[in-house]
Amino acid sequence: MYRLRRCLVAVVVLLAAAGCGTEHEPPPARGEIVSTTPLLSLPPEQTAALLTNGGISTPVRNGVDAFRIEYRTITPHGDPTTASGLVALPRTDSRRLRVVSYEHGTMALKSDAPSVDTRNLPDRLRTVAFAAAGYAATAPDYLGLGNGPGTHPYTHAPSEVSASADLLRATASLVAQQRRELDPDVLVTGFSQGGHAAMALGKALASGAIPGFGVAALAPISGPYDLRHVQAPAALDGRVLPGAAVLFLSYWITSMNRIHHLYDDPTEAFQQPYADKVEELFDGFHTEITIVTSLAPTPGQLLTPGFVRSAAEPTGATAAAITESDGTCDWTPRVPVHLYAARGDRAVPFPNAEHCSQALGGGDATLRDLGDVDHAGTARIAVPEILGWFEQQFPPS
Repeated sequence: MYRLRRCLVAVVVLLAAAGCGTEHEPPPARGEIVSTTPLLSLPPEQTAALLTNGGISTPVRNGVDAFRIEYRTITPHGDPTTASGLVALPRTDSRRLRVVSYEHGTMALKSDAPSVDTRNLPDRLRTVAFAAAGYAATAPDYLGLGNGPGTHPYTHAPSEVSASADLLRATASLVAQQRRELDPDVLVTGFSQGGHAAMALGKALASGAIPGFGVAALAPISGPYDLRHVQAPAALDGRVLPGAAVLFLSYWITSMNRIHHLYDDPTEAFQQPYADKVEELFDGFHTEITIVTSLAPTPGQLLTPGFVRSAAEPTGATAAAITESDGTCDWTPRVPVHLYAARGDRAVPFPNAEHCSQALGGGDATLRDLGDVDHAGTARIAVPEILGWFEQQFPPS
C-alpha cells in the first residue's frame, strides 16, 4: 500500500509539473514561418514572358524565385492564427534587399489570393514585377484568404496591418536563410482595398509600431480611405456602380458584424430573400460575380431602411466599425507619399483620395489624378509609374 501511494504521488507531481510547463510556454512568435512552398523559379526571359502574357510591361532585370509562406499572426480579436502570403525574391547577387510590400485589391474567393492563385491574376503578377526589377516583394493574402483559416475581415485596417507586418517578419527570416537581409525601410503600395491597406501599413510603419521596420515611401492606388464621408454615402446614392456597391456593402457589413456585432440577425440589415443567404456567400468559396448575381441589384433593394439610415448616419457599433478602419490618412508623413486615383472611377470615387491628401497635409504628399479611366484602369496606369519612381529614388539594392 505504501508503495502504491508513493507511485500515485509521483504521478500527480509529474502531471502538475507538466501542467505548469504548458501554462508558462510562451505564445507563438508573430511572423514565425509555419511552412514555405516554392511556387516559381524563373530566369529573366521566362519572367518577362510571364509578365507580358499577363499584360504587364515593366522592366525585367533578373529572374525571380517566388514562395508561398504560411506564418503566425493574430485575429482581429488578438488571438493566435495563421495567414499566407506571396514572397517574390530577385535572382541577384545583392545581399541586402530593399523590400516592396504590395497590398492586393478586393477579392472574395480564397483561391484568388496572390500566394495560391493559379491563373496569374494581376495581384500575383504585380508582385512578381517588383521582384523582376530587383526588389524583395511581399504580398499578404490578408486574414481568411489564401490558405488562412476562417473568413476575411474586409477593409479592416488593424488586421490588414497585422497580416502585412507579420509577413514582413516572415520574409526577413526567409531571406536570412539565404544569408541575405532586408533593408528595414519598406516601400509600400497597393490597389483598391490594397490602397487602404497600404495607407494603414504606411502609417503604422511611420509611427514605429512595427519594430525592426520603417517606411521609405508610400504609393497607394484608388483606396477607400474615407468610409464615413465618401465610400459609404457614394455606395448608397448611386455614385458607385450598383453591382460594386452591393458587393462592397454586403462584404463590409457581414465582415464587421463578426468583429463589432452590428446585428443579432441578418434580417436586421438585409431584406429577404437575401438575408437568408448573404453571410454564406462570403465564406471564401464564392466568386464576386456569384455573390453579386445572388443578391439584390441595388443597395436600396438589399438593405433594410433602418440599416440604410444607420449607414448614412452611423452610431453605436456601426460608428465604431467605421472609426476603426477610417483614419488611415490622419498622420503627417516625413517620407514621400504619392496617391493615385481617377475621376472616372465609379467603384472607389476620387474624393476618397482628395480627402486623404487633405488629411495628410505636409509637403511630402501628392495626388496624381489619372483622369477618365475606370477602377481597374487606375492600377494598369499607376503600377508602372510607381515602379519607375521606386527605381529612380529608391534603387533595389
